[in-house]
Amino acid sequence: MLIPIMVSLIVFGAVFYVVNLFFPVFEDKARTWEKKKVEELRPKVDRMFLDIPYKKLLLMDVLAPVVCGALGFIFTRSILIAAGCAGVGLAIPAFVVKELEKGRRRKFSGQLVDALMILSSCLKAGLSLQQSFEVLIEEMPAPMSQEFGLLLRQMKMGVSLEEALASFKKRMRVDELDMIITSMMVSRETGGDLTETFATLAVTIQERNKLIGKVNALCIQGKLQGIIMSIIPVGFAAFVYQTNPHFFDVFFKDDFGRMLMGYAVVSQLLGIVFIRKFSKVDI
Repeated sequence: MLIPIMVSLIVFGAVFYVVNLFFPVFEDKARTWEKKKVEELRPKVDRMFLDIPYKKLLLMDVLAPVVCGALGFIFTRSILIAAGCAGVGLAIPAFVVKELEKGRRRKFSGQLVDALMILSSCLKAGLSLQQSFEVLIEEMPAPMSQEFGLLLRQMKMGVSLEEALASFKKRMRVDELDMIITSMMVSRETGGDLTETFATLAVTIQERNKLIGKVNALCIQGKLQGIIMSIIPVGFAAFVYQTNPHFFDVFFKDDFGRMLMGYAVVSQLLGIVFIRKFSKVDI
């Protein structure tokens, strides 16, 4: 009786010693990795004018995998599934920031036509380009006012218009904005009329948005067909399994059945990929 207790105490002491010996190394590496991830998210958060302190970003990055892993273990009681949920949690902060960035770009694109009309009207009234930017900042909501406010501050600090616009284009990465900035640069170099340029661009972007809306409406049918065709086999298999649980035994116990099952799964996945590919039209 005494020997097993002594052995257990020795093993426990050895494990405790090893953990204490190597834990600082793991802790330092974990902190370095977390700091690196937060530093990757920080510029994207700053570009969206979100005032999130560094400690909150770090807390979000640490809590997401812990919470996901804990929920996975609570609902499934499986360590493997909990580890998989924790892995998913690691990607949640970056995914959330990416989606916020996409939504901000979409909102910015929707404001471009109104912004161009304001700039064109201000230039027609005799204001300079910088004064037109000031009016735009006062009249337009975020994110348009935020981005042009940053552009105007850069110009007031001595940055040339070309450099400020190049930074603007790199920051937002919107196709319509690239077209606007390119047209502005060409007009300034060739002595063109910015008033007419902005008015023409507003009409062009409006027509482009109408065309994109029509294409998306025509593609909805293909997308719905893809969703329905993806759900039907799964729903049918679930219904048959509830009706007769042994119906699919041949697909798992027989070699030919397993081959047919693999062929069906691969064909289903390929069909989903191809339908999504053909239903997406880039303009």
